[in-house]
Amino acid sequence: MTSLQDKVAEVARAYAPHEHRPLSGYLAAMGGLGVLAASLAAAARISGRPVPERPAVADVALVSIATHKLSRLIAKDAVTSPLRAPFTRYAEPAGAAELNEEVRDSGSSVKHGIGELVTCPFCLAVWVATGLTGGLVLAPRLTRLVATALTATAVSDFLQMAYSMAKEKAE
Repeated sequence: MTSLQDKVAEVARAYAPHEHRPLSGYLAAMGGLGVLAASLAAAARISGRPVPERPAVADVALVSIATHKLSRLIAKDAVTSPLRAPFTRYAEPAGAAELNEEVRDSGSSVKHGIGELVTCPFCLAVWVATGLTGGLVLAPRLTRLVATALTATAVSDFLQMAYSMAKEKAE
């Protein structure tokens, strides 16, 4: 009898015979996201917190901008590089206090998949948005406060870049 891991490896070889694709790592990440979503749903149900029928437009805007900022902060910020270090290797600066990193070739599909996840702000966004959206149900005041700080930081980033561009143009 073949193990599930062997079957996943066989599917991965058939899927991408000329390139390593860590499908079992991706499955683990998808499972983790499912656990996060199910845990948030269970916590909402157990706590008796009402789930809004339709989120407020202001909350969607706030969570959207906060998701953008927190995803980039986790995936690209120099200060958060210790969180990514077990899964990545520094490659080069990416400008504006951001880094480019490469996923480590550790031989583990799960570590590789995590490395891809934590270096990709687009990939992280679904996790962050899920967490912040769950937070709006479970702890709305705290979540809005945190999201406000992240949103203010994102707006500040754009203003800093606009200021730098205007200053360069004026010189």
